Amino acid sequence: MASEKYVIALDQGTTSSRAVLINRAGRMVDCVQRPFQQIFPKSGWVEHNPQDILYSQLGSLTELLAKRGLTAEDIDSIGIDNQRETTIVWDPTTGQPVYNAIVWQCRRTADLVEQLCGTSEARQLIQEKTGLLPDAYFSASKIRWILDNVPSARERAEAGELLFGTVDTWLVWVLTGGLVHATDVTNASRTMLYNIHENCWDKELLNLFGIPASMMPEVRRSSGPFGETSYPGVPAGIPITGVAGDQQAALFGQCCFEAGQAKNTYGTGCFMLMHTGHEARLSNSNLVTTIAASAPQVEGTEYALEGSVFVAGALIQWLRDQLGIVQNAADTEWMAKSVEDTGGVYIVPAFTGLGAPWWKPDARGAILGITRGTTRNHIARAALEALAYQIYDLADAMAKDAGHPLGVLNVDGGASANSFLMQFQADLLGCELRRPQNTETTSLGAAFLAGLATGYWSGTDELKALRETDDVFRCQMDPERVGKLVAGWHDAVHRVM
Repeated sequence: MASEKYVIALDQGTTSSRAVLINRAGRMVDCVQRPFQQIFPKSGWVEHNPQDILYSQLGSLTELLAKRGLTAEDIDSIGIDNQRETTIVWDPTTGQPVYNAIVWQCRRTADLVEQLCGTSEARQLIQEKTGLLPDAYFSASKIRWILDNVPSARERAEAGELLFGTVDTWLVWVLTGGLVHATDVTNASRTMLYNIHENCWDKELLNLFGIPASMMPEVRRSSGPFGETSYPGVPAGIPITGVAGDQQAALFGQCCFEAGQAKNTYGTGCFMLMHTGHEARLSNSNLVTTIAASAPQVEGTEYALEGSVFVAGALIQWLRDQLGIVQNAADTEWMAKSVEDTGGVYIVPAFTGLGAPWWKPDARGAILGITRGTTRNHIARAALEALAYQIYDLADAMAKDAGHPLGVLNVDGGASANSFLMQFQADLLGCELRRPQNTETTSLGAAFLAGLATGYWSGTDELKALRETDDVFRCQMDPERVGKLVAGWHDAVHRVM
């Protein structure tokens, strides 16, 4: 038996599942990761086999325990964070899914959403109740597609014989031996079926999408009891006490517990969330309103504004793999520093349209301002700056919607390691930017939620004290220069629109 207890985060992502061992100091002690297959039946369709998700996640958990020689007595609790919106429907008597998981990226239901939610009245209804903009991204139309396209699924659902869940719900149901059919408020808020003001499944929206209420899981707080492990091969009796969608888990892992605090994840795309306290601020800037994960001591519901940038790290990958301008992503830092500026070059990376706050799906990318003097270093610098400009636009929209400026931006994700990019981002935003020593903020958030529920950690003050010294970036650029650079960026954006 280990000398101290640990919390395990089950970090269930879009391409892999991880089990992460976290100690009382909030540090990652060990991690096991297992990838699983991506399924693309048709153009724009993305699926996962729910059993692949399950076995990759359980396999990483059991391997981690065996590797460290740990038993149930050594584990205080389990927290789960998950890819959001991905939809699974299964038969609780057999435990078998009726169809593959339809992944958040899947676009097969775009026409169905337009058909059901195309009127301005329907769009307003959905935004007012759920905080979301009607889109195939969310779970509602995915459930409807399964009911309409899998033989006898609708009849079985209406007879109370089928269950729906996002990935967290599926994992909790299996891990507890089928005893608990529940989700948390953050995942519920991504379905387009949950009333985020009244905290319940919305009958009007269930009727709009033709989904029986009997399929829906019970909705619980993100930090609190979700049952205990009871599955062959997994040590029995470990409490599951934290659940959150991955982006809300990262917000919590970054210790953004109060209104005005924000985080941005620089991944393939970017996800930026700003905590708005107990107020659900509806966006006038094409952002979405979502529920934030809260500590168990917090009364009532807390909310966040969220914006997505479609192409961030993917732009650097494109420079490397398609253009051969850089050999690896890390090279962009010295390349950018080797020139004084971009020489007037702007890159608008609208490979799949423009995300928030523009929402122009038919826009396409461009490199503008090239001259005979343009070098690959100028283009590398312009690519990094393009990431920062997109986040500037999101932050500006969030500040307008929230009614107060951004005070601090907490960052994580692969590109946050690039110090040139972080300094340029701080210059544009005019606020402090903090990069934690531990950038595993998503799994840390899931662990924090689980450990707070059991008393493993005493409260959010202790969590903030655990946070290791950040790298801090502060604005060093003249405001007039910032204004000119941003004006040039907006001119470039309007050209591609």
